[in-house]
Amino acid sequence: MLFFVSKIGKSRHSQSDDAQAVAFAVADGVGGWAESRVDPADFSHGICGAMAKAALSWDESAEKLRPRQLLQDGYDQVVADPSVKAGGSTASVGVALPDGRVELANLGDSGSVLLRLAAVHHYSVPQTHGFNTPYQLSIIPPRMRAQASVFGGSYLEDYPRDASVTNVQMQHGDVLMLATDGVFDNLNNQDILKIVSSRMLLTGAWTVSPESGINVSDNLCDLTRPGGLASAFPPPSGQSSTKESTKDPGSDLESTITLQSLLAASIAGEAKIASLDYRRDGPFAKEAQRYYPGDYYRGGKVDDICVLVLVAVDESIGK
Repeated sequence: MLFFVSKIGKSRHSQSDDAQAVAFAVADGVGGWAESRVDPADFSHGICGAMAKAALSWDESAEKLRPRQLLQDGYDQVVADPSVKAGGSTASVGVALPDGRVELANLGDSGSVLLRLAAVHHYSVPQTHGFNTPYQLSIIPPRMRAQASVFGGSYLEDYPRDASVTNVQMQHGDVLMLATDGVFDNLNNQDILKIVSSRMLLTGAWTVSPESGINVSDNLCDLTRPGGLASAFPPPSGQSSTKESTKDPGSDLESTITLQSLLAASIAGEAKIASLDYRRDGPFAKEAQRYYPGDYYRGGKVDDICVLVLVAVDESIGK
């Protein structure tokens, strides 16, 4: 599993609106390839690196870059890479523009959830061929393909064109999460909403009033910057709130924590706890019981967990 976040193309050095456009993705190597002595991480690492490189080298307007095209570019580069002999990966890819428009392409059981003011506004639907058989980009060596044909079988093969594409318009205070199936197998959308809402309210990023309900804080922009959570969690009484002048603030963990990193770590942590809980049936367990009622699968599902969180900020608010 891997993720990347990248500015897009030449615009990263300019002062235009395109300078704020970003491409991002999570990818999850399919673990079943380990049975063929293939490291599942090779493919996901390769495709994320290739997509990041493709985004950085984009030489047109960021508005013309599509996540499905980015996925295709990454896939083509991995297929052409002689060091990646075989493997497969699911992926969730996005391109966000400064005006809040976001286009998402999801292939397989990696996916996305958009939360707005303590409600689930959008979520992706996993693509599967059957139970625990997600769509996946893959490289199948000729030898393995020939062996399968001898026994009258074949490999399932999916391509970037098969990814489902969704367009959303993010608003100030929205939270967009991309994650691998290690999250979705153990937490449902309401679990994720509960985690995010509690952290957003705790930090003051969202506020509650009897008259208007949930609102977005005016200082949201500060909370999303490195060290921005220091204002939300002041030091205990008796301790100085300022750093010693001889201390490098960059060496402190507090100086790097952002609201979005707190949300991502919280979701990943709760997913890890749920994956190890044999008493609480997660989404994967419930799906397994539906497909195979005779096999009494219980509890969570241990799997790779990767979470990427974006928080939409209108920088003109609160100034």
